[in-house]
Amino acid sequence: MTSATLTTAVFQLESLISAISADTEDAPTPCSEWVVRDLVDHVLHSTGGLTQMVQGQEVDWSAPVEHHDDSLAEFRQRGAALLSAAGDDQVGLPAAELAVHTWDLATALGQGTDDLDPAVAEVGHAFMLENLGPEQREGAFDAEKPAPEGANAYERLASFAGRRVTRA
Repeated sequence: MTSATLTTAVFQLESLISAISADTEDAPTPCSEWVVRDLVDHVLHSTGGLTQMVQGQEVDWSAPVEHHDDSLAEFRQRGAALLSAAGDDQVGLPAAELAVHTWDLATALGQGTDDLDPAVAEVGHAFMLENLGPEQREGAFDAEKPAPEGANAYERLASFAGRRVTRA
C-alpha cells in the first residue's frame, strides 16, 4: 500500500464527480436509498471523517450529512486534505470507502470500471476482508453477494460490500 494508491482513488472519484450533470444528479444508484446527489453528499461526509480519523481526531459518524451545491470543489478540497493527512499505513479504509463508492457512482452514471486502476479496489478489498465482520456490516453493508464471472477488482469489491453486480 502506498499513498499513490490513495491519490489514484481520490482522482478517479473526482473524475466521476466532475461527470455529474443536472440530468444525472437525481439518477438512482446501487444504494437503494440514495440518488447520485445523496451518494456524493455521503462521499463528502465520509472523506471529511476519514481525514479526521487519520489525524487521530474523534469522528462523529452519525452527524447529519450536509448537501454542498458545488460538490466537485468540495470533494477536491476534502480529497486534498485526506491525501495530506494520510500516511502510507492508513490507506486501507479510505481506499475501501472511495473504491466502493467509485463503483456506485460509475454504475449510476452508466460508466464501467474496467479502465480504473485495480490497485485501489484491491487494497480496499483486502482491508475489508480483514476488518469487515458481520457486526461491522450491520447498518452499513448488505450481506456479501456473489461476484459475476469475469468481474474486475471494483466489481468484486462491490459484491463483497453487498452490491448486486452484473457484467454486461
